[in-house]
Amino acid sequence: MANLQSIKQRFGIIGQSDALDRALGTAIRVASTELTVLITGESGVGKENFSKIIHTLSPRKHNPFIAINCGAIPAGTINSELFGHEKGAFTGATSDRKGYFETVNGGTIFLDEIGEMPLDTQSFLLRILESGEYMRVGSSKVMTTDVRIIAATNVELMDKVKSGRFREDLYYRLSTVPIKVPALRERPEDIFMLFRKFAVDFSERYRTQSVQLDDRARLLIENYTWPGNIRELKNMVEQISVLSEDRFIKAEDLIEFIPKLLKRNLPVLAKTQKESDIPEREILFKFLFDMKNDLNDLKSLVFELIQNNNLQVSNSKSLSQFNRPSYPVPSTFPQESFQRREREPDYESDIPQPPTDDSKPIILDTNAPHFQKTEIVEESLNLEEMEKDLIKKALRKHKGRRKDAASDLGISERTLYRKIKEYEL
Repeated sequence: MANLQSIKQRFGIIGQSDALDRALGTAIRVASTELTVLITGESGVGKENFSKIIHTLSPRKHNPFIAINCGAIPAGTINSELFGHEKGAFTGATSDRKGYFETVNGGTIFLDEIGEMPLDTQSFLLRILESGEYMRVGSSKVMTTDVRIIAATNVELMDKVKSGRFREDLYYRLSTVPIKVPALRERPEDIFMLFRKFAVDFSERYRTQSVQLDDRARLLIENYTWPGNIRELKNMVEQISVLSEDRFIKAEDLIEFIPKLLKRNLPVLAKTQKESDIPEREILFKFLFDMKNDLNDLKSLVFELIQNNNLQVSNSKSLSQFNRPSYPVPSTFPQESFQRREREPDYESDIPQPPTDDSKPIILDTNAPHFQKTEIVEESLNLEEMEKDLIKKALRKHKGRRKDAASDLGISERTLYRKIKEYEL
């Protein structure tokens, strides 16, 4: 741990979180080797600092180090930048040019945003990793280089591999030793320490008094998600250091300068499910709730008959089966897509208990005015048919207005269009 603390002081690493210590410990251990390292993490977490730590602690520390942003170099010139070119290789090549792999021979190259590298360049890079050989653009002469490569990315490379935008063999060759740099929201205990560091640095640079936060303002920055990570935090500190006349910042003042601190960007449950599965489930849930309401109507009618006709049942305890059922409401189902009754009857309290004499049979007067002629209909229990029927009803209700129908069904217009086409409505 003492070695870890000394490394933090030497390179200005601020933080005490376990995730940060693990990443830093891995960088220290791999520095003395010649292994290729893949640093992953969101934009603004300090991936380049980790590459400099690895180079400085390695046997190559006295040789050149260069950081290259692969996403900032146009696809048409990146091969020339990395490997060099011969005179006349393309329009504008008026002389020979050495590439980075030639000028940094014996040192370390940090390739940031490696996921943005073109596919042809990826194949050239793979050859260097495997044999150290490459050729200049426009040349047939094979050259060799001794360069250690440290790559970094802020995207999931395996997703690019699956979509065919990144070579799978290069991915496994780069990720010999992976290092995951944690996002700032994953180390909330370090946020206030970083704030104080940036505030003191700003005050020393411009010879002003350092800004400070009260307890509520500190809670605000510690609970914000910081999508821009350390870079965003530093920009925020410099902004309030310039704009605030008072050096002691309260929560209200902080919100006035940075209103987005009140945003919470909480995860949505629907994101964890397949997008195509959600609309079908919503329609099915709505159908089940309609069935529940119909069942409650039937129970109300039975109890009304028992009460009005002074009927008896064989066992009064059987009334408990008519209690209102408790169906769990799934979090993915939009609550506003169905209406609730003004008041559900409290069956056991509102309806008088029937006499205990079991000798009298239950007689229903079919000539009573509240009886209607009924017809038994065999209803299909096929889910697709139920879904199709609900969509038809919604379209009839809203006179073909698909936007209103989709809102009533609790699904998106896109999903409704797809269902209409699927069912040929």
